Amino acid sequence: MPDLAVMQDEKFSLTRLRIELLSGLTVALALVPEAVAFAFVAGVHPLVGLYAAFLVGLVTALIGGRPGMISGATGALAVVMVALVAQHGVEYLFATVVLMGLLQVIAGVLRWGKFIRLVPHPVMLGFVNGLAIVIFLAQMGQFKVPGTMVNTGHGMSGGEWLSGSALWTMLGLVALTMAIIWLMPRITRVIPAPLAGIGVVAGLVIAFGLEVPRVGDLASIQGGFPSFHIPVVPLTLETFEIILPYAVILAAIGLIESLLTLNLVGEMTGKRGGASQECIAQGLANTLTGFFGGMGGCAMIGQSMINVKSGGRTRIAGVAAALFLLIFILFAAPAIEQIPLAALVGVMFMVVIGTFAWNSLTILRKVPLTDALVILLVTAVTVKYDLAIAVVVGVIVSALAYAWNNATRIHAVARASHTEEGAKVYEIQGPLFFGSAAGFAEIFDIEGDPELVIIDFAASRVVDQSALQAIETLATKYEATGKRIQLRHLSRDCHRLLTKAGHLMIDSDDDPDYAVAVDYGVRTGILGAGH
Repeated sequence: MPDLAVMQDEKFSLTRLRIELLSGLTVALALVPEAVAFAFVAGVHPLVGLYAAFLVGLVTALIGGRPGMISGATGALAVVMVALVAQHGVEYLFATVVLMGLLQVIAGVLRWGKFIRLVPHPVMLGFVNGLAIVIFLAQMGQFKVPGTMVNTGHGMSGGEWLSGSALWTMLGLVALTMAIIWLMPRITRVIPAPLAGIGVVAGLVIAFGLEVPRVGDLASIQGGFPSFHIPVVPLTLETFEIILPYAVILAAIGLIESLLTLNLVGEMTGKRGGASQECIAQGLANTLTGFFGGMGGCAMIGQSMINVKSGGRTRIAGVAAALFLLIFILFAAPAIEQIPLAALVGVMFMVVIGTFAWNSLTILRKVPLTDALVILLVTAVTVKYDLAIAVVVGVIVSALAYAWNNATRIHAVARASHTEEGAKVYEIQGPLFFGSAAGFAEIFDIEGDPELVIIDFAASRVVDQSALQAIETLATKYEATGKRIQLRHLSRDCHRLLTKAGHLMIDSDDDPDYAVAVDYGVRTGILGAGH
């Protein structure tokens, strides 16, 4: 008789496999118009975007840092590529994508992905809000008459808006798709809600012959299997100088978007880690894509949200999405081209609703003003420019705000010493670093202080070279007036910092917990006891 636990595991595995495959199919359907649209933005053939979605999606699904993430051609990269393609041609783009991938692999090997931890939560909130708005605005192009938009060299622009019955039909189908996605989980979870929405609306459009924009109106997705292709560019220093700046920018944007998406998916699935692995996976994927005629890519937050919301939790869903996309290109293009764009727009609108951090609107009044401003700033910059600039700006503003906050915390409590007769003790509170060095110098009354001054760092920390310089300058001023200072209760790491800089000489270990420095002299530095 078979073991009951084994039977349950097999049943669970079959159920999980079905969920993962259906989720992958849903993602693949949503990938098609996105890849085609981003290819247009970059100024390349639609198949260049589709091949990138297939190859990048497949490699990152197999070896990426977070199961459940979806990668492919993205608009954030396409807007950078367009200038390169316009000036030098698509072959230079392929070479750039190869170099971009190599740079990302190097970043992963050096474990630079861990620096994504430095991104504060307000920046993350601004990131998801800005990206939700960008996804929403990107769908507006689907409400224009197919074939009327033109590539201006900075992306697709212009075009005639749908009007009359065509517009109302489009809006009605979008609303119907959204309603199905909202209602479906309340009825059954056998089929992912987005897939059900796409299937029902596509069936209605085809059955009734409704005249609405379809995937095929964007471009034909029919093609062959991507073939190996070495970029046809001169192997010269001049070529390297042309592609290096683009490769660096693309690598940075791709990693930032991928790692932020990794964190977001991790919060939803309850998993952590994998940043360096994701960098390597993105790098290998882009290097391979550059040799197979793809435009490169990175993590896609919209498709990742579709996958997670559809139940995709393992690598199977990502692999299935890539393989389904290849099947579409090779065999099923005529059928896929009949899918109405309204159904896919409805899916993306639900992604927007699910991605936007609506709670951030209520917490703006509760969090510190600086954090609220960072959320709004990152959101605005993401919409106006791009994600990478927005994140860098948000991190810089947050860091400056943190430094200023700590700089204003430096102060001292002065009291008479109970151990050394006639001495004055300054109990420093708050970190001593470049931002607080000036405030530290203003604390002391050099002219009015007695001959012995004790500076107690029990509630402070000596952080950087600016702090060392501030201590040395202060000691020099006291020395000039014939007075001397002692440093007390330096933590061990602070003591090591001072010793390494040549400011302390350890001559006893009577205090195992704190460093006590005594008798500053200009020639010998600050003489200390303890460690």
